[in-house]
Amino acid sequence: MTYLVADDLPHLPAGERFRALLARGGILGIPGTHNGQAALQAKAAGFEAAYLSGAAMTASMGLPDLGIITVDEVGFFIRQVARTGLPVLVDGDTGYGEALNVMHMVRSFEDAGAAAVHIEDQLLPKKCGHLNDKKLADARDMAAKVAAARKARRHLYLIARTDAAASEGMDGAVARARMYLEAGADAIFPEALNTAEMFREFARRVDAPLLANMTEFGRTPFFTAAEFAEMGYRMVIWPVSSLRVANKAQEDLYAAIRRDGGTHGMVDRMQTRAELYATIAYAQYEALDASIVTTVIPTAMPQPA
Repeated sequence: MTYLVADDLPHLPAGERFRALLARGGILGIPGTHNGQAALQAKAAGFEAAYLSGAAMTASMGLPDLGIITVDEVGFFIRQVARTGLPVLVDGDTGYGEALNVMHMVRSFEDAGAAAVHIEDQLLPKKCGHLNDKKLADARDMAAKVAAARKARRHLYLIARTDAAASEGMDGAVARARMYLEAGADAIFPEALNTAEMFREFARRVDAPLLANMTEFGRTPFFTAAEFAEMGYRMVIWPVSSLRVANKAQEDLYAAIRRDGGTHGMVDRMQTRAELYATIAYAQYEALDASIVTTVIPTAMPQPA
């Protein structure tokens, strides 16, 4: 359970473990996990891989998703999630520059523990794939980035994302996808498709493992993992869902403290101390060091006299 115990560490590189999950067939559900705690909870729920969204990472830092954060900052998030042992798919935005920058990103992400990365064919400042007026890179320039990533990687699974459907139509998105596959991508991520028929047509025309993005409040209608599988997709992400739920709960908490002068009205909505300690394997960490006295969790909160 704990990443400090050698027997619990995965023996295969993360990219190989991610490929093994895909090789089983069916569709791989990959929930967004915006920090280490979220990843532990996703693992406890039975998920076998985790996703790090650029939008979720930047929002958790109080920043917009405009390509602002750096490779090193993303590495901080990767290390948190990778400690769980889950193979981590990471949003690599535009690759943080051109070919040499992409190669640096690939090696840095691998060193931090990532299993897979997707890079997109936008120009900086990039935007969320479900927003308007995205500026696309030349397809040949994006293919060069994919080729650079392929050359640099040791085991990382490479997914090329195309945002072309909104501005170049299905023909443009398919042509770009085929070019990126020829350049060395392992899979394709067609972003912001907005009908089931679009998803099906893309899958009919692109012979590769495909990733679907099931984000809320975007252009894609709600589909289940099973529905995406039926449409020809091998992976589905729910990129920002964990952050959205956590942020809404925090908003309610702060409003309650301000209104009531305390948290007493919110306790029934909180993760208990026992639940938190079980999630982060507190007792297992204590057991590694005999100098730490075993913690006794209080059985009840003291009440005011």
